[in-house]
Amino acid sequence: MPSNGTSLTVRHPVFGWQFKNTRLLADNYAKAGFTAYIPDVHQGDSIDIEFLQTIEPPVNIREKRSIVESAAATAKVGATLGPWLAKHREAVSKPIIDGFIRTVRMIPGTDKVGVIGFCWGGRYAILAAHGAKEPQESVDAAYACHPSLVAIPGDFDPVEKPLSLALGTADSLLDEKQIKQIQEVMDKKSNVPHGVRTYEDQVHGFALRGDWQSEKDKQAMDESEKQGIDWFKKYLS
Repeated sequence: MPSNGTSLTVRHPVFGWQFKNTRLLADNYAKAGFTAYIPDVHQGDSIDIEFLQTIEPPVNIREKRSIVESAAATAKVGATLGPWLAKHREAVSKPIIDGFIRTVRMIPGTDKVGVIGFCWGGRYAILAAHGAKEPQESVDAAYACHPSLVAIPGDFDPVEKPLSLALGTADSLLDEKQIKQIQEVMDKKSNVPHGVRTYEDQVHGFALRGDWQSEKDKQAMDESEKQGIDWFKKYLS
């Protein structure tokens, strides 16, 4: 089991810390022995959860969309997500995240700190695994589930902390070619503990909001949760 001084910071997707599934998952990590924190990185400006189905619907719904419906969804995503991403760009969000890690490090009794990120937050979990100029902003291990907006190899070459990745083969924001490129970059890092696991037929966001009526989706959610817990038990203990 993790030590009492082990903390996890959870990087939420664009839908923010109030997304119920994010908080439920944080509870499960807490039950596994970690102290879990979910900072409001968006500072009250997260995207409405109802927008989720527009960005990445389940595969069965996505495949039934007409060309007109797909075009309309793409236009809506661009009009909504583009300005939001510009407002919450790396130059704005990363200092908030680094500051939160620094704050957690200052909590009496804190020994090791890990970070887990989903979707938008997944990239920031990867960036946290680069290490940090200031020791107080550094993490000891990271786990990223279906990260979005990643630069390959740019976001992965600097990784120097243990990093685990959970990627879906049906993710429209990270295709199989990109997944292969990520695997190749990480496999060259023989001195850095890492793991890349792919989940068959899983769409973007699967670790947080899979279809519970689908046994395959539910299994992917459960196994990706276990993947993270096992990773942190290994590298934060």
